[in-house]
Amino acid sequence: MLTISPAKIAHVIIRARKFDADVPGSGQARELRAFIAALNEDEKASLTAVMWIGRDTYDASELDEAIATAKAEATAPTEDYLLGNPMLADHLEDGLNSLGISLEEAEEDIYPTV
Repeated sequence: MLTISPAKIAHVIIRARKFDADVPGSGQARELRAFIAALNEDEKASLTAVMWIGRDTYDASELDEAIATAKAEATAPTEDYLLGNPMLADHLEDGLNSLGISLEEAEEDIYPTV
């Protein structure tokens, strides 16, 4: 079971896309790194697991196993590990989709429409 809200994953996806498109030194990397670092350990493990599902390391049905592995194998700061993946945003979005969670719906929790 995910221990991170889809809205937080959507926030990371949005920030990662801005980071990928932005010029170095603009602060996007620092903000994204700080956001991930501020997550609790369960949220970090879930975020990593969603990324792994999105890159087909695990199947969506193996979510619990992926989370357990993320916790057991966490040797580097999660923000360093995730930001080292050049396709982070795409893998997270694919992982959400595999779990039956729409990025658009998750974004609505961040930016509600009036």
